[in-house]
Amino acid sequence: MLLKPFRLQSEYRDYVWGGKRLRPHVGTTAEVWMVYEENVIAEGKLQGKTLGQATKELGVELVGTRAVMQTGDRFPLLIKILDCAAWLSLQVHPNDEQAEKWEGSGEFGKTEAWYVVDADPGAQLVSGFLPGILPSRIKESVGKKELMDIVRMVTMRKGDAILVTPGTIHALGPGLMVYEVQQTSDITYRVYDWDRPMKAGRKLHLEQAADVLKADTGNPVIRAEQVENGSKPFITSEYFSLELLTHPIEQIWKNTNGESFHSLTMIDGKGSVAGDGWNVTLEKYENLLVPACVGRYQVATHGSKCLLAFVL
Repeated sequence: MLLKPFRLQSEYRDYVWGGKRLRPHVGTTAEVWMVYEENVIAEGKLQGKTLGQATKELGVELVGTRAVMQTGDRFPLLIKILDCAAWLSLQVHPNDEQAEKWEGSGEFGKTEAWYVVDADPGAQLVSGFLPGILPSRIKESVGKKELMDIVRMVTMRKGDAILVTPGTIHALGPGLMVYEVQQTSDITYRVYDWDRPMKAGRKLHLEQAADVLKADTGNPVIRAEQVENGSKPFITSEYFSLELLTHPIEQIWKNTNGESFHSLTMIDGKGSVAGDGWNVTLEKYENLLVPACVGRYQVATHGSKCLLAFVL
């Protein structure tokens, strides 16, 4: 099957902390799930199938050799945009081994990265604990407001980014619009939820959190200037890489090399993506999945900004 790039049907979700920037005409929307296993393919020869079904059917042709080595017949990433009008819960994610321990065989852990699409002045997030905090104090504080006395608060600006590794306590704060790429997992252990009622699926996971939490200070923030001035991916992990594509005049050439699919998301303005016999225009917050078999293609951003995620 000769595959061409395709779009997916996005899924929208609302939670107590959601804002109104993703769909102003609808109202409150917390997240848009743009790329994940259950997204339905919106066009082309695979139209109507879920991304997970297509991955099982086509394997390396769709996701690439690296992805198959990493997650077999599972699609390896989950990509979202989040609009935060209030604090998310303080939470932590397990690594692969811990995910299997707590959730069962075949479950994956959750390494994730955030890129700040927009930020109100002074917007903050939590990433890690303050230096010198003892593990015993962390365990005593799990589930309690006292956690806020020992976590590391970080002020974020538009264009900043950060990698969130398993075991690191974290939370997004109000005023942040964030692009999130993560392993194909949605395992979240809530450590503290601002004393909100534990209903509507928002229970705490105190036993799991106490086991998974690490007394670390989180990863350093990659500031917008570093992201925009770098020619290589600004975030790399063993599970994915994240790169910013932008140029006022020239086209940017990329190549999947059969190793990984490329997920392209316009996060500012609009641009175009073209290859052998195809050309797609991408508007702000639209995503295009480029199959691993496509090979060489070009991106014209005209000064707009596009995020590229792929399996390393």
